Amino acid sequence: MALRTIIEVPDPRLRLVSTPVDTVDDELRDLIADMFDTMYDAPGIGLAAIQVGVPKRVIVMDLQEQEDEEGKPIREPRVFINPEILEPAEEHSIYTEGCLSVPDQFADVERPARCRVKWLDEQGKSHDEQFEGLLATCIQHEMDHLEGIVFIDHLSRLKRDMIMKKLNKARKAA
Repeated sequence: MALRTIIEVPDPRLRLVSTPVDTVDDELRDLIADMFDTMYDAPGIGLAAIQVGVPKRVIVMDLQEQEDEEGKPIREPRVFINPEILEPAEEHSIYTEGCLSVPDQFADVERPARCRVKWLDEQGKSHDEQFEGLLATCIQHEMDHLEGIVFIDHLSRLKRDMIMKKLNKARKAA
């Protein structure tokens, strides 16, 4: 398919609340294919449609945690259309997060350790599953994008300002 441009902070489009998908069709599947190509090329493990400028409730993810005999990541692509978190756990975990829209910047973010998620796949089939660990963190991170939230919004003002200064310095140097 095609690589799309990943928009970066402080682009105001990242603050848009994404709209629900009404129809799962070939046009949407083309967007999903482009999103996977873009995410793998970046490289990343998750991407929300708004990060490529499309304000629709669509997420692609592939944690690529396992490797084959040659050391290449085993791809397990997952698509989430109109995802909803139904039951976030009361216990929290901290994970060092990064984001393709905040390139090369990382920070510890606290989120529910587990969550139950309901969504549609690229065929329009409904799913309902409990997630934990990195999968729970990643889906919550990507779902934040659908609400116009970037991971640095979970940080203190001081940490957020430090990340933005580092990001601006790196952009000027490039």
